[in-house]
Amino acid sequence: MNLPNALTLLRIFLVPILVVLLLTRSDGGLFLGTGVFGVAVLTDYLDGYFARRRNQVTKFGMLLDPLADKLLTSAAFISLVEMNAVPAWMVVIIIGREFAVTGLRNVAAGRGVVIPASALGKGKMVSQVVAIFLLLLATRFPALETPSLLALWAVVGLALVSGVDYFLRYWRDGLRAGPKGATGSGV
Repeated sequence: MNLPNALTLLRIFLVPILVVLLLTRSDGGLFLGTGVFGVAVLTDYLDGYFARRRNQVTKFGMLLDPLADKLLTSAAFISLVEMNAVPAWMVVIIIGREFAVTGLRNVAAGRGVVIPASALGKGKMVSQVVAIFLLLLATRFPALETPSLLALWAVVGLALVSGVDYFLRYWRDGLRAGPKGATGSGV
């Protein structure tokens, strides 16, 4: 266990706390939940920073970090649906994309092909964080309603575009590699 992996585990442990705070439906719960979400996002930045800086990149961390990110953002979006702050269909697209890309990356890994995070995927994550903060705050500050909805639409758009990009990259790189990195069509 190293510091980056401990920060990733902390992010996972913050998820149920986030949900409980957001769904208490009180001003205090909302603001504490928003703070917990902020701390969790900070752990995402710090775990990567320390892993690279201290040369502590591990397979465990490489597997756990994206899972922690998906748990955090999915829990926040599902809580926002429960709070009637976002339409469920938009959240289904966002979370569905996460499952599809994760599954695709697992299939590729089983074939010996690594599909690294793309700039579009990273942009999608940043847009999710911004949208979640805005959506949470818009439940108490109506002036943020329009910007938060625009941010949510940006997340849906980036989720779709980045999802298609991952599948195209797999089609281009993964299928040609064949099973376990062998050359050939792979079909």
